[in-house]
Amino acid sequence: MEALKGRDLLGVADLNASEIQELLELAAQLKAGKLNLRCNKVLGLLFYKASTRTRVSFSVAMYQLGGQVIDLNPNVTQVGRGEPVVDTARVLDRYLDILAIRTFEQKQLETFAEYAQIPIINALTDLEHPCQVLADLLTVQECFGELAGATLTYLGDGNNVAHSLLLGCALVGMNVRIATPANYQPDNRIVEQARRIADGKTEVLITDDPVTAAKGAQVLYTDVWASMGQEALADERIPIFQPYQVNQELLSHADPEAIVLHCLPAHRGEEITDEVMEGKRSRLWDQAENRMHAQKALLVSLLGAD
Repeated sequence: MEALKGRDLLGVADLNASEIQELLELAAQLKAGKLNLRCNKVLGLLFYKASTRTRVSFSVAMYQLGGQVIDLNPNVTQVGRGEPVVDTARVLDRYLDILAIRTFEQKQLETFAEYAQIPIINALTDLEHPCQVLADLLTVQECFGELAGATLTYLGDGNNVAHSLLLGCALVGMNVRIATPANYQPDNRIVEQARRIADGKTEVLITDDPVTAAKGAQVLYTDVWASMGQEALADERIPIFQPYQVNQELLSHADPEAIVLHCLPAHRGEEITDEVMEGKRSRLWDQAENRMHAQKALLVSLLGAD
């Protein structure tokens, strides 16, 4: 995809509908072994937050493309000792071909993008998780063939994953419903952006009623009730979020062929039951695998293939 070469991916809306579809098609072909692309480049991973799936999937994807990965652990680099972001960005720009960053504030990511000429990828911030949603859309497309017209319902905290799902679903023509407790709804700026993208052609619903949100949906999606950095609030949130648990009773309101997704890690028995996680509707492990395929397509598109 020459159109993406050299660009940053700071949020889902950095892509348009056709670019997302092309990325998903490329990911599907890579997953099926129909393409053997090489990308002899160096990827840096600068992660200020813990990671399993994002770290490993990016690393394996780059190795399979023939490239190299450098894990820039903040605890053993100068960024952990307070080196200014603008200085780190300009130095890493001279060494790396591409940089994936997992951090807290979106502003830090934007600063890296401003001062480095290499592509910068959002590997998760408190505002968005675009790479996760590319894998989610790939999983839904595998299950239903078409994205346009399908309905995805997200239940739980109106967090970064909810934000990226709002934007990603609106871009590809999916209906998106977000069901959260009243005081935990997604950022209204993201909601309004999703509604502008949808332009009345698809549904963008924010509600506090989990059953209404689940009715007839093809996808039920959840995430932990307390994101990284909010662990101290986890216990007090449990009774507030309990009605939003993805369980068999809630699943019974969805489409008979509905699938269940979770970006993981999961707190089994809290936001999702063991029965649903291990049940026939669960696509959690396909979804986790698709992180690697979607990110491989993204790396090839941003860097180009040899």
